[in-house]
Amino acid sequence: MTRSTAPAADRTGRPARPVRLGPRAIVALSLITLIGVAAFGWPLLADADSGLAHAQDAPWLFAALLPLLVGVVIATIADDGLDAKAVAMLGVLAAVGAALRPLGAGTAGLEPMFFLMVLSGRVLGPGFGFVLGSVTMFASALLTGGVGPWMPFQMLAMGWFTMGAGLLPAPHRLRGRAELALLAGYGALASFAYGTVMNLQGWTFIGGMSSGLSFHPGDPLRDNLVRFFAYCAATSLGWDLGRAALTVVLTAVLGATLLKALRRATRRAAFEAQVTFEA
Repeated sequence: MTRSTAPAADRTGRPARPVRLGPRAIVALSLITLIGVAAFGWPLLADADSGLAHAQDAPWLFAALLPLLVGVVIATIADDGLDAKAVAMLGVLAAVGAALRPLGAGTAGLEPMFFLMVLSGRVLGPGFGFVLGSVTMFASALLTGGVGPWMPFQMLAMGWFTMGAGLLPAPHRLRGRAELALLAGYGALASFAYGTVMNLQGWTFIGGMSSGLSFHPGDPLRDNLVRFFAYCAATSLGWDLGRAALTVVLTAVLGATLLKALRRATRRAAFEAQVTFEA
């Protein structure tokens, strides 16, 4: 007997579908992604005498970035893709993710919330995933006392991390071990990418390191990138490896069960079903 790879359906025959990503949400996500890339990368292109690559300028950038992140969340919720049931699921998953983060306490990069973000983004789609990742990181910062100038960047990076899982191929066809392998591989690579992106946020404002690791404002981009990757290898590679390994293990062990539960909840919620009233 062969096992079917068709998406499961509830008693009405309706398959589990991710939350629809409306046009306004696409525009909002594209805008915040462009701004986010600029926010992370502008110091690499700043001239040494421009005054832009100074640490005292960073709070102004953070103050401008946080309202934009909130705007993306509001625009996505206001679009047709998120109704009250989806918002309720968003709150539940964000609360669970925020509660999972302190369990590892950041020790050796062991952060169990990452595997939940991967699976949630896979089932519920890229738009829902971006909002979930950002809101979860915001909630966990409030829970752990990790509020600081780095928080908006963490929200951006986690939003991209979760959104990427929703963009993986064959969301309605791939099932079983093949899907778990895909998600585990993505979780591992994206865990390293998350750490690298967050390093870029902090590295440009940290001084006092050796010349082979420090950021030099105004130097050629290639030279600074060489120093940046040397900095990553020397400071955070072990943390990123721990995060990636834990994400892979949890995905392999708990992934099938959690995917089934998320898809069942999505089918029963029927996010796109029209509500009708009878006399």
